[in-house]
Formats: sequence, structure tokens, C-alpha cells
Amino acid sequence: MTMIEQSNPKQLGEESSIWFKLTPLLKAANGNPMQILMQMGERYGPVLPINMANQRVIMIFDPQYFKHVMVTKPDTYVKYFDGLTPIFGKSMITTDGALWQKIRAPQQPAFHPGAFDGYIPYFNQAIKTKMDTWAEYAKSGETFEMVEQTWTLAADMICKALFDRDMPFNPHVIFKCVKTYTDVMNHKDIRLRKQAGEMFEMSDEDASKAIDMWWSVPPEVMAAKPNEYREKTLLKMIEAAVADEDLPEFDQQQAIDELKQYLWAGTETTALTLAWALYLTSKHPEAAARIRAEGQEVCGGREPTAADYSALQYTRAVIQETMRIYPPIWGFLRVAAEADEIAGVEIRKDDRIFLFGYGAHHNPEFWEEPEEFRPERWIGDQAKKRVKYSYIPFGAGKRSCVGGAMSQVENTLALVQLLRRFQPEYVGQEPPALNATVTLTPKGGLPFKMHELNN
Repeated sequence: MTMIEQSNPKQLGEESSIWFKLTPLLKAANGNPMQILMQMGERYGPVLPINMANQRVIMIFDPQYFKHVMVTKPDTYVKYFDGLTPIFGKSMITTDGALWQKIRAPQQPAFHPGAFDGYIPYFNQAIKTKMDTWAEYAKSGETFEMVEQTWTLAADMICKALFDRDMPFNPHVIFKCVKTYTDVMNHKDIRLRKQAGEMFEMSDEDASKAIDMWWSVPPEVMAAKPNEYREKTLLKMIEAAVADEDLPEFDQQQAIDELKQYLWAGTETTALTLAWALYLTSKHPEAAARIRAEGQEVCGGREPTAADYSALQYTRAVIQETMRIYPPIWGFLRVAAEADEIAGVEIRKDDRIFLFGYGAHHNPEFWEEPEEFRPERWIGDQAKKRVKYSYIPFGAGKRSCVGGAMSQVENTLALVQLLRRFQPEYVGQEPPALNATVTLTPKGGLPFKMHELNN
């Protein structure tokens, strides 16, 4: 596949894509398209077949059937790739079966909890750099967009910890390319895109430029000078896989594609969770105060270490509650590889299966007062009451997100340090409108002002 073919923006808006077909269901006047899908589940039951043009989509709303698809029969329900290849190439995200296992195996050690100890100093370096930026915002009083800020922080953490590099690209420019790319993929008309509530014309050329710039990032990272020439990094593991003659599938293009998934999927989900956590703690100052008190008790005036992470119990609970209320991945897609039956509903080969994770996260059958922000529900006996698979921010089963646990470490350390020094003030509309792209994003962003605390 040539770069021109990879950069064709029309691949992102083809009518065969389920995202294209779901568009009519996701238009909400009240700013929350999730409510439409939740109402469908309440009215029609836990498994709902829908015929959309020439495609059959099975909507699943109940955790017990999430388990059936993701855990009990993962080989019957394979990954859905449409629209993802232009973003991720042939990375783990767009492969399945035996090939997926061969590609994932050499990278898995980088995400073992035992490896996180070595990453934390580099996470802290990136957080300190972001705090220096926020100090300037506090002095100027200007308003800024929080998701862009947390995206650039997450990208810096990934580059430093996993690749032993400083970011060899302008993260703010790449962030805008990512948003261009993602927004285009989820609009019916490839030439129209919403930004700040206004429609404007977007040409194929604009979209192609964004895609080309995105594709240039992984080679730049690989070519950049290492900071410390560390041997135990994800990039070193990927390079070793390329050099392994017994793993011919893992060539140089595979290495580039794997970096794409970490610099996009890993960065995007971490950034959204942290941005939403800062929004929620801005609206709930008692939670921010409790995080500051916990940080002071556990860390004092120093940076947190690996040993501190487990002690930051309330801060971790805030991150978990944030992912319950605003799961970055709000739904999971699969394709039926063979016929099956779920809750008495016939599943046909090639049916698209849509697992509505957000709906389970907000279902009062599984959560007391689900629309309320209650971090305490993740602590002690309350946490033990959770219905299994009613909380799936990273999926479930063997295909669950490889970096999910690391993302929680990144966000816990970032939140406790950022709130220790600053009081972020959300200054946008209330509540924020939601944009149901592949990820759950705030429509128009999350505008903030920053105030530095006198410690």
C-alpha cells in the first residue's frame, strides 16, 4: 500500500462503516447522544438487532452478554477493522487471531505492572514540564483547552517512558491533526466537519495533509536521539522483534504501525480521562481538596514514587469514577465470524456487534445513582459490590487494552501532582456536550482557566 493510498481521506467516510450507519442514532438536541442509545436499551431489551441499509447491527446493553462476546467466545466475535487501517496500519489494533498473538507477545512485557516502576520518573518529568506551562497560564489568566493540554502531556509521558525520547514533533500541531482525522471519520459528509459548533468546508486535501503529518510521526520518533540509551523500553522490544528472524511478520513497517497505536490510542484515552477528571474535580472542589490532602499525606513535598501509587487510594478512585462516567471508549465493535445465539436472538455470520459500555456504566441496575460523581464507590466494601463486566473502560477478555493499567498509573500521578500545585477552573458550558466519535470527547473542548495555589 502506498502512502497516497494510506492517506486517502475517503477511506474514512465510506458508507460501509458502522460509524457512518450509527450517525442518525447519535444526534441529540440535549448534547448527550448516549441517552438515545440508553433509551433504546430500556425500551427494547438487552439485545437489539437493527437493520441499517445492507448491514445488520446487534446492539448489546447487558454485561452478561458483554462477557459472552468478549470472554466466553472471543474467537467467534472478531475485531472490527473498517475505518481503522488508515489510522493504525497493520498494528495490534487492526489484526486478530494467531497473527495478533504473535505481534502482541513481544510487546506484552512492557506493560507488566513490574515494569511501571521504571517508567514513573519519566512520567514525573513530563508532568513537571506541563506544570511549568500551566504556571504561565496562571500568570496570564488566559483560557485554554484542556483536552489539548492533557493530550500533549500524555504524548510526552509515552515518548519519555516507553521510547526513551523527548517528543521530536510539535504535539499541539499533531493534536490538531488527530482531531481533524477523527472528526472527519465520523461525519456523513467527508467534506463537512464541526468545530466549535460551526460548519465549515473541509477539502480532501486538508484531510490528506492531516493524515500525512500523522503518518510522519512514528519515523520521527524512531530516528530521534535517545535520552539515556535505556535497554528496557518498549521501543527496544519492538526493534528486537524486527530483528528476530523467527518473527518475519514483524518487519519495519510493523514497528512503525505499532508506534502509531501507542501515540494515538494510548495517548487519546489517557488524555481524555485526565481532562474529564480535571473537569469533575473542578465541579466538585471537595474531591480536589481530598486529593490534595492525600497527596500531602503520602508524598509530602516530593514527587510520587512507585511505592506511593497504591497508597493514593482516593486519587485512584477518582480516575476510576471518571472512566465510569466518561469512558473514553464508549462502545466496542466486533464482527460475528460464525452463527451464534445471544439471549434468544439469532446472530448471523458477518453481523456487526456493538457492545454499549457507556450504557452499562450508567445503568441504575448496576450502579446506585449512576449520574452522580461518587469516587467512594471504588473504595472498600462498596467496590466489592460491583457487577462483573458492568465496568469495561478497557474492554475485557484476552483482547482488553494492553496499556489500560499503565494509563491509570499515568493519570493518578498526574492528577495528584497537578492539583497539588493548581486549582483548574472550568469555564465552559454546563454540562459539556458530548461528541460520540470513536472516543467520547467533549464537543468543542473543555475550556479552562488556571490558578496557582500558594503552598
